[in-house]
Amino acid sequence: MQYPATHLVVMGVAGSGKSTIAAALSKQLGWACAEADEFHPQSNINKMSQGIPLQDEDRWPWLLQIRNWMTEQAKAGHSTVLTCSALKRSYRQLLSEAEGRVLFIHLHGEAALISERMQGREGHFMPPTLLPSQLAALEPLSPEELADGSLRLDISRSPEELIEAIVAALKLPYDPESDQARSAH
Repeated sequence: MQYPATHLVVMGVAGSGKSTIAAALSKQLGWACAEADEFHPQSNINKMSQGIPLQDEDRWPWLLQIRNWMTEQAKAGHSTVLTCSALKRSYRQLLSEAEGRVLFIHLHGEAALISERMQGREGHFMPPTLLPSQLAALEPLSPEELADGSLRLDISRSPEELIEAIVAALKLPYDPESDQARSAH
């Protein structure tokens, strides 16, 4: 089945490597890329910066903006790569309402590895102290979501291995001989 646009939502808790993987996929595929953090209202950023976990009522308007952006891109004929924690199935269901095909790529790993990565980040408003609340809220991809083409990948693998696994598993339109592919290596 052909879709007018495909949206790859690189999901997982903070520090799982969403930005790294999304940027590499976007570059290799030549697809539009966005960081879900860019869609947060200032009130959400203020809460997280203070170490206050977001609640569902904080997240719904943010998720609607992301879904609407994906639909706008699809209507323009563009496939996208997007980072979004998408921690709960209800959030993923809302994002799946975007026009086009929406697939989730769940980057998961040991809490200790993720915490270590978060400690090494600079300039991000999400403090490592919020990791436990994110892990508690996380609802892994369901068997139905996985059957629909979404993926769950272990972040202990290198970014290059993860990209290769994603491209192969999803049979993405990737030409290793293209200029964009060469510049990504």
